Amino acid sequence: MNISELLHNIPILQQQGSFTGGVGEIQMDSRKVSKGDVFVAISGPQEDGHDFITSALDKGAQVIFHEKEIKDFRENVLYIQVKNSAKSLGLICKNYFGDPSSQLNLIGITGTNGKTTTASLLYQTAESLGYPSVLISTINIRIHQKTLSTKNTTPDIISINKILKEAVDSGFEYAFMEVSSHGIEQERISGLEFKVAGFTNISHEHLDYHKTFKSYIIAKKKFFDELSKDAIAITNMDDKNGVVMLQNSKALKKSYALKSVADYQGKILENRFNGMLLLLNQKELWTQLVGKFNAYNLLLAYSIGLELGWDEEELLVSLSKLQKVKGRFESYISPSGQIIIVDYAHTPDALENVMSTVNETRTKNETFWVLVGCGGNRDAQKRPKMAKVACRLADRVVLTSDNPRNEDPNKIIEDMESGIEPQFFSKYSKIPDRQEAIKNVLANSHSGDIILIAGKGHENYQEIKGERFYFDDMEITKSLTQKIFK
Repeated sequence: MNISELLHNIPILQQQGSFTGGVGEIQMDSRKVSKGDVFVAISGPQEDGHDFITSALDKGAQVIFHEKEIKDFRENVLYIQVKNSAKSLGLICKNYFGDPSSQLNLIGITGTNGKTTTASLLYQTAESLGYPSVLISTINIRIHQKTLSTKNTTPDIISINKILKEAVDSGFEYAFMEVSSHGIEQERISGLEFKVAGFTNISHEHLDYHKTFKSYIIAKKKFFDELSKDAIAITNMDDKNGVVMLQNSKALKKSYALKSVADYQGKILENRFNGMLLLLNQKELWTQLVGKFNAYNLLLAYSIGLELGWDEEELLVSLSKLQKVKGRFESYISPSGQIIIVDYAHTPDALENVMSTVNETRTKNETFWVLVGCGGNRDAQKRPKMAKVACRLADRVVLTSDNPRNEDPNKIIEDMESGIEPQFFSKYSKIPDRQEAIKNVLANSHSGDIILIAGKGHENYQEIKGERFYFDDMEITKSLTQKIFK
């Protein structure tokens, strides 16, 4: 690709130097630069790419995109100043990779809770209907039969375009993607053409990054504001900010709800631990998934499937066969009869949804245990709220570690304790070591008791003092039950 093709439709403030050869790879990490590559200096939340321009030049970068004034000018290098490097990177990738997102149906799901489940349900459904597809989610990246690991809910825009180009080259029609507020704010979806955008819900989360709830809402809303008139935006009418998301969107507006009037209406007819009977636009659906939050996820998946033109009967049959997503209300019955549920719930709203589902389904003749923690170096405002919800809705609560990162686990637990009301003081205990906490609950519970292990779900690690240690809630729980109840 020559430089004029790469610069197509990119607003440029200033251009200096020259480069006449073919463009190499696109890089935003100076450590990956090779001779002839393009380096885009991005001012990130933790590091500033402008500090690494000299390193990129030393490694042979011959095109530099930058926002700030720079001093290291060299011969046979093209310097291009833009207003926003991160946003420009999306357009650069769009040109470089041949605009792959416009050549397939790209579906983005955003919201506080339900993104992973809904995107995964859609991916599973598409695959079962015979459409080889891509999934870009918190849990992993799936390119039809191939699975890749992922560190971010929304990967960087270079990686996304590479994945989408591979999908296009393989003849795929669909890609399903979680879209996080961080990804939106940091322009990690810049230049992508979404066919459908779905909104799940919004509650207090990531305030360590966004600072205020209003800023968090604005970040989510930006996703819908930037959709084209050819896109479809589907929102949850039961969420008070559902309508807000679509206020300035040029996309075709659609809605779904369990309680409000909407284009796609759902209703829970039966709710059990082994599944639910739903009514979706007057069509019955039995599903192995459990809880009102999953009813919303299924209804959104159903709505999007119909908007994509999938056959309704085939869609319903496929939805009825869907398996639970790992770490989302994943259940196991121990050898001694305890019902153990592992769930990713790590926000007050998500925890309340999961616990309410348990309380709506249980007999009340058993003890409901909840083991919960909060992550370190993250939104501290939610810590007291998490403990308050747990103590209000469970019979017994154990406060423990999640991913303490670089914080003292005991300090995190103290923050959680501040939200517990006096009448609930007798129902909770503190065990900072997560494995010991799980072991304690298993040893003190009885047959028929329900144990919710919340916060980590699909994660298979604990992050402590900058290091990641292998830790899988379900795996450790099963191992401990085999030892305790052998």
